[in-house]
Amino acid sequence: MTRPRSCPDLYAAAAAALLVTAAVLVGRYVYTYDDLIVGWPPLLGRWDPHLGPGTPAAVLVAAGVVAYGPAVAARLPWRALLPAAWGTALAWTWSLALIDGWDRGIAGRLTTSQEYLSVVDRWHDVPATLRDFNGHILLHSPDNWPAHVAGHPPGATLTYVLLDRIGLGGGGWAGALTITVGATACVAVLVTVRALTGERLARRAAPFLALAPAAVWMGTSADGYFAAVAAWAVALLALAVTRRSPGWAAGSGLLFGLTCYLSYGLTLFAVIAAAVLVLGRRGVRERPVLLAALLAGAAVVPVAFTAAGFDWWEAYRLLVTRYYEGAAGVRPYAYWVWANLACTVLITGLATVAGLRRAGGVLVRRRAGGERADGARAGEVRLAFLVAAGLLALLAADLSGMSKAETERIWLPFALWLLAACAFLNRPRGWLTAQAVLALLVNHLVATGW
Repeated sequence: MTRPRSCPDLYAAAAAALLVTAAVLVGRYVYTYDDLIVGWPPLLGRWDPHLGPGTPAAVLVAAGVVAYGPAVAARLPWRALLPAAWGTALAWTWSLALIDGWDRGIAGRLTTSQEYLSVVDRWHDVPATLRDFNGHILLHSPDNWPAHVAGHPPGATLTYVLLDRIGLGGGGWAGALTITVGATACVAVLVTVRALTGERLARRAAPFLALAPAAVWMGTSADGYFAAVAAWAVALLALAVTRRSPGWAAGSGLLFGLTCYLSYGLTLFAVIAAAVLVLGRRGVRERPVLLAALLAGAAVVPVAFTAAGFDWWEAYRLLVTRYYEGAAGVRPYAYWVWANLACTVLITGLATVAGLRRAGGVLVRRRAGGERADGARAGEVRLAFLVAAGLLALLAADLSGMSKAETERIWLPFALWLLAACAFLNRPRGWLTAQAVLALLVNHLVATGW
């Protein structure tokens, strides 16, 4: 009797579930709160079973995607599929956020003492603040920045400062912008997958990207906004190399430059960008000007911030010092180096684990076979390579020790690229059900926060 092909997928999902269980049990019974500084390890939050106004909507969105998502994604015209995926991701993220209510779930998220909006009033003179930004990073510095402001380049805070300057101040507007922009990340991943691997795989991935468990933290965390900017940088690069377009390349470079001034850790997106250049190397060889346009675009934001007086390298050096002055100096690497991966399971879901197993199988068979893949199989190899690049970037972040805890939000930009592996799965409705149930359970049982 032959073993069903789905069995290895289930074994991989079961192993991931055991990893999460181990992270919970070890975090609760081996370590204390003073060791880990999280309320419900491995997540930053606390046990808080609750319902909210978003509960009915979240259940309806999940049921709709499970029942109709794969069929609609397969048949809808491509130009209609992209706004449909964005709309679904918006509905899913908004409904999950509203389970915690308007104030706790959206309007209050970015206004806490450690968040960006708490310092908007200190940016009366933007050029002067940029010049003086590094002087407030360390904990012992005068008027030191709150944790999230100090932990990121000033592009992150400046986004919300500019939003306030145009008359859209306060947590409600900031939350709405973050969710709206963050939800476009799923579209960017779909555009990339279609450009590099083919439309069939992009369509198969669409329901999983729209119904991602990561939406629990995409609404409302600024990291969701960062994820979208980084994803569009990759998407424009994919369009540039497949369409031989210097304009798309310059736009991609501009967004890559901005990404580096939103989060220091997202410099690791160079790994994913490199994968796109490898997959699109034929286009780059035919039009070398693409690289020049990419580099020119990438220089714009760094040059602008440097000219304004902000020193990125010095800021990063000070951040490392600040990082170990705070919770990171206490949190044990021996726990977080693997518990972070349990957090990744919670934001990407068991379906993604099964998809990654299949992606690995595709790459192993391609290497072992040695023959030149073509057609649908070539698209699968290219998708597996792209997903592997996203996984490699995430693992580098993990091993660096600069992401001890809170990776359920910090790694949102990387998680989206792992979700694309779900295109390899059979029986998508069953896996989508598992994704939805996981997100609903986490959002209803744990008060997530940061």
